[in-house]
Amino acid sequence: MLATMNTNPGQLVIRDVQRRFDRAAKNFDATDFVHRHTFAGLMQRLSPTIIKPARILDLGCATGTGSGELAKQYRRARVISFDASIGMLKVARKKRSRLSKLTELLGDASRIPLQDGSVDLVFSNLLLPWVSDLPACLAEVRRVLRKDGVFAFATFGPDSLSEIRAAWHSLDQDWHANAYPDMHDIGDALVRAGLREPVLDVDYLEVTYRDTDSLYQDLTNSGARNSLQNRRKSLTGRQRFRQMEQNLVSRAANGGLSLNLELVYGHAWGDGPQLPEGEFRLDPATISRRHN
Repeated sequence: MLATMNTNPGQLVIRDVQRRFDRAAKNFDATDFVHRHTFAGLMQRLSPTIIKPARILDLGCATGTGSGELAKQYRRARVISFDASIGMLKVARKKRSRLSKLTELLGDASRIPLQDGSVDLVFSNLLLPWVSDLPACLAEVRRVLRKDGVFAFATFGPDSLSEIRAAWHSLDQDWHANAYPDMHDIGDALVRAGLREPVLDVDYLEVTYRDTDSLYQDLTNSGARNSLQNRRKSLTGRQRFRQMEQNLVSRAANGGLSLNLELVYGHAWGDGPQLPEGEFRLDPATISRRHN
């Protein structure tokens, strides 16, 4: 799935992604509870890892809240706040002091403007759902990581927002929510990119809203509206939209509206061999003997 992400029906229009996040920047911090949750999860999973990074790349930093926390955690490190949204970086710049070791950098995650092997820790909190070419992004992560550097990330799994997809399913076959890759597909993509010894796990988060209006407001303020290339280009009829809302609410219990997010956490190490498409390598020592 990941190898063909550029051609699948769920491909993103990156210009639309950037525009939505630019518009969301001023309200993002008020609705970033999912980002804060996954940031805490990432830091918890990094805590057993003994690293003393001198240079950290916060890949997909949004408004820079996570960058500031990374600077506090790793006080000797210089933190690069990297994002494709200039609106987000403007907010991030206003947050930092003149004496901080934080730097903002605008760019595309599939073409990171940093030297080979120049980063000790690449930290990516919910960037991958907004990357159109995941293999290219992971190859860049591997390139900028020094030998034995760490790539730590959080992303969404395929069960995320399944309620919205199900609510639309009986009405049309258009794409209304992104299709996220499975944990095992992400692991395979990490190995193909040349990132060593990937470790991944899955957690779940249930988010409850009082009504659909509050859901739409959160999606807008977090930049998470539909940016799919194959989304419906014409306006959705009011009757069809109301039917979708009825389908969505009818699935909820106790009058609330609940959405489930499948959260995939992972980390891997730099400086592994980059494999050709379709090629995998296995250490013979890991093959156990079958006992009848």
